[in-house]
Amino acid sequence: MTPSQDEKKMTGSIPGRVAVCALLVTLSMMLSYVDSMIPVFPQIPGIKLGLANIVILTALYTLPKGHALLINIVRVLLSGLLFSGVTGMMYSLVGALLSFLAMCLLKKTGIFSIIGVSLAGGAVHNAGQLLVAILLISNTGVLYYLPVLTLTGILTGILTGFISHILIQRLKYG
Repeated sequence: MTPSQDEKKMTGSIPGRVAVCALLVTLSMMLSYVDSMIPVFPQIPGIKLGLANIVILTALYTLPKGHALLINIVRVLLSGLLFSGVTGMMYSLVGALLSFLAMCLLKKTGIFSIIGVSLAGGAVHNAGQLLVAILLISNTGVLYYLPVLTLTGILTGILTGFISHILIQRLKYG
C-alpha cells in the first residue's frame, strides 16, 4: 500500500520522517507524564484521560499506519521504563496495541468519524488492560470493573477524538 499525497506531504524525506516520529514520540511521552499527574477519579485507580492518544490518533490520520504504530509502541515502552515499570508497561502495551488495531479497522471502513474511531479505541484499550489483569492475577473478578472502564474509555475517547479532529484541521489548513 502506498502512502497518500497528504501522507507524503506530512512526512517528506527519510530524515524528515525520523524527526517527525521522534517529535511525536516525545510529545506523546510528555502528555503521558502530564496525564499521570491528573487525578480524573482519585477513588477509582487506573483511570486516565489518555492525552497521549491525541498524538497517536493524529498520527494515524496524518502519517502512514506503520509510523503511527511505531510511535505508539516506542511511547509505551519508553514511558513504561521511565514512569510505570514493567508491569505498567505490559498493561499499556496490550491496551495500546489492541486499541490501535481497533482504530485502524474502524478507520478503514470509512463509516466512523475520528471521534467514533477514538471512542472505540478508548474502550478497547481498557478492555485490553483488563485482559492483562485477568492473566496476571488469574482471577476474572476484575471483570466487575469493565463497565466503569468502558464508560470512562468512551468518554475519554470522545475527548481525545475531538481534540485530534481540531488538531488535524489546523495541520491541514494552517
